[in-house]
Amino acid sequence: MAQKQETQHALLIPWGHFAQEIGLICGIQAVKLNQKSYEHTPQAKVIEFFVAILSGAKYLQDISLAAHPLDKDGAAAQAWGQPGWADYTGMSRTLKKLTWSEVHALVEVLERVSQPMLESELALLRTQGGRRLEYDGDLTGLPVSNTSRTYPNAAYGHMSDEIRLGYQAGLVSLQSPSYGRLWISVDHHAGDTVSCTQAEGLVRAAEKRSGQYPKRRTELLQKRIEALVKSRAPAEKRWGSQQANLETAQRMKEEVSAQLREETKSKRIAVLERRGFRREQSIEIARKKLEKTLAQIQVALEEEKTLRQRLEQLERDNAENTQPIQACFRLDAGFGTYDNIALLMEMGYEVYVKLHNHKITEMLRQKISPDTLWTRVGDNAEMVAWSGLELQHCPYPLDVALERFYTGQTQKHSTLAHFGDTPITSDLPAWFNHYNERQTIEAGIKEAKQVFYLNRLKVRSEPAIYLQEAMTIFAANFIRWATAWIKCHTLPSEQSLPLSQMGVKKQVQVAANTSATVIHHSGGMLLMFNPASAFAGKSLFFPMPSRSLWRIFFYRFSRFRF
Repeated sequence: MAQKQETQHALLIPWGHFAQEIGLICGIQAVKLNQKSYEHTPQAKVIEFFVAILSGAKYLQDISLAAHPLDKDGAAAQAWGQPGWADYTGMSRTLKKLTWSEVHALVEVLERVSQPMLESELALLRTQGGRRLEYDGDLTGLPVSNTSRTYPNAAYGHMSDEIRLGYQAGLVSLQSPSYGRLWISVDHHAGDTVSCTQAEGLVRAAEKRSGQYPKRRTELLQKRIEALVKSRAPAEKRWGSQQANLETAQRMKEEVSAQLREETKSKRIAVLERRGFRREQSIEIARKKLEKTLAQIQVALEEEKTLRQRLEQLERDNAENTQPIQACFRLDAGFGTYDNIALLMEMGYEVYVKLHNHKITEMLRQKISPDTLWTRVGDNAEMVAWSGLELQHCPYPLDVALERFYTGQTQKHSTLAHFGDTPITSDLPAWFNHYNERQTIEAGIKEAKQVFYLNRLKVRSEPAIYLQEAMTIFAANFIRWATAWIKCHTLPSEQSLPLSQMGVKKQVQVAANTSATVIHHSGGMLLMFNPASAFAGKSLFFPMPSRSLWRIFFYRFSRFRF
């Protein structure tokens, strides 16, 4: 007996079955949430929250108040293994009560469910000639109203070229041969967090998720420590002489003080008092010089301590890493400090970055002469490069390129830096193109904000905000995986919906919000888009594994123009 249902959220139906197959639903249901269950469990409301993100809901209230409310769609609820959906107000209360430990447990489910797909991509990269991992990292602002007082720990920071109140999300994506881009991690930060403090966090998050990392360049770090110790020697020598000068000045002041105690003649007393004042000035000058030198030595000692601790960690990493991989990190200028570049180099990465220090750009422009040969690298961009350039305050030589380009009638300059085995200074167009391929993460951030509306925070509890961030990047991956899964699990025909030709935006904003008829039968499931929908005449058919049962189903429902 066939079961027929109507839905206003067509693509949520196969997505729900995919979610059940990969263990997402049972994983969330297994998380212990310290809240009471009434008509719906708190876990069911968390699942509904994710489904709302998948459907492209701008606001939480859209679940109940949209033209076609999700909480009235029984077919979608059934596909996601739920008896029904909760009203948005109940979901809001549940999300508000989530604790950090509960949210971390839910995010662990997302990561655990993602792991097989991620490992499959990593294995594919290994089989493709040992291709290196290509990571992109970025920090993106999530602004709220500047007058709001109800978002906990929100702070003012740079967001979309403005100073706004809100939060920052640290993101890492992986270049994927199958899906183009896969999100690896997201970290939640206050709005005043700046990029230059987050490079190590992004790298560590990527390594934790992939379980792979390159061989650490401990030899570089050892030489850096040796150079630091050597550079400290003049300050230590100067400190010794300054200490002696201070002691001499103090002794001379004591001598004057003793003379004053013994002197009785008024004229002699006046002379000694003036001399004592000069001795006090000498002591103060000597003390300030000594304190300045001590501060310099202490800074160097702290840096040496930090670097030695890093060296110990990197040596342990190498001892534990039996299969090191090659990997590259691309970052924008906000991360491009010398400390961050040096850290990534020492951690074994090939580094592509735009330098943070604008003074370097000015210095390089002064190196340019009228006879300098610029290389065309883009429609409106040219570059000139130096290999192994030593920059002041940078512990290692870098490949450096000065880039000039036009925005309208204005010519602008910036500086790209690179470290790694790739001889990029001999192929500047390749350098330019490879660095600018990091636009994939910028496109991903745009997708997260314009398709899943990450920039419209649907909750005001900070743990729940982090859950929205994590579920949003998971949703972007989920749809790409689901597209491949649907292709493998549906029977192709001329009427099949061409999902593989549709982008994520169209799948979410159109296909996941389109009316269709769902027909369940012993032979499988047929999803037929309604004649008044955007995909009239299209369908998706999921047959059972048995081919004979599929034939029965096919002929029984041939009148539906499958």
